[in-house]
Amino acid sequence: MTVVKAMFRDYDVMQFVKIILLKAASGERNKSLILSFLLFLVPLAAPAIAQSERSLSFYNTHTGERLSVIYRRHGNYIPESLEKINTILRDHRSGDIHPIDPKLMDYLYDLQTQVGNYGDVHIISGYRCPGTNRKLRRNSKEVAKGSMHLQGKALDFRLPGTDTARLRDAARKMKRGGVGYYKKSDFIQIDTGRVRNW
Repeated sequence: MTVVKAMFRDYDVMQFVKIILLKAASGERNKSLILSFLLFLVPLAAPAIAQSERSLSFYNTHTGERLSVIYRRHGNYIPESLEKINTILRDHRSGDIHPIDPKLMDYLYDLQTQVGNYGDVHIISGYRCPGTNRKLRRNSKEVAKGSMHLQGKALDFRLPGTDTARLRDAARKMKRGGVGYYKKSDFIQIDTGRVRNW
């Protein structure tokens, strides 16, 4: 059983199933045996199939926009999907769009997996242009001069249905980058910079 599961981690599951189905269609004699084998494999293959696609859903709290998108398939990022993510995570004040670090999306997806909540990610802040960052710094000491938001490597968000403190704790345990906790405003920040907490 363990060997079979390991096989699915390293093999394109859908390609494997396609081969089996073609063999089943080519001859009546082995069809029953092959179909029985497939039924045995389905529960084992399900996790691998699920991991072959990664999707995210967003709600922009400032613009009201929504986006549900498959951004990665079979380990490859989908450029068109990343462009849509860049757009919904744009600087809503200036309208500037900047490439968002795909690793940040993986971090977010894995965090949602950790807490078991794949619902809409409520965006507080994604990319920030230099002008916006300067304005925010004048009003708050919590805004860093060299913020990771300027590089498209940080995301401020909340995840309805999951307590923000629990989200913070799960992100910190992952040690994938920075994790900020803003209790009063009820959101966290994750970024793909060095591991640090605040």
